[in-house]
Amino acid sequence: MSRRFRPNRNGINSLMRTPEVGAEVRRIAERIKASAESGGGEYRTDSALGSRRWRAAVIGNYVKHNDAEGTRRDLLGGLDGAE
Repeated sequence: MSRRFRPNRNGINSLMRTPEVGAEVRRIAERIKASAESGGGEYRTDSALGSRRWRAAVIGNYVKHNDAEGTRRDLLGGLDGAE
């Protein structure tokens, strides 16, 4: 007899709202930002507790105006460098 895995969604949702998870989300966003800035841009982070979980964003490239491709490249590189 095989049993199907059923995640405890209420437990997962409550875990995703803890201060410890928020700190980890912010830490990862800061690492992405730092790695993206190594390409010469200037970025910032923003994080908040949403209705279901912590969220964070790396925003900007305030140095290279009108350089969407460069910003995209820096952010993607930041994701790779944030491991």
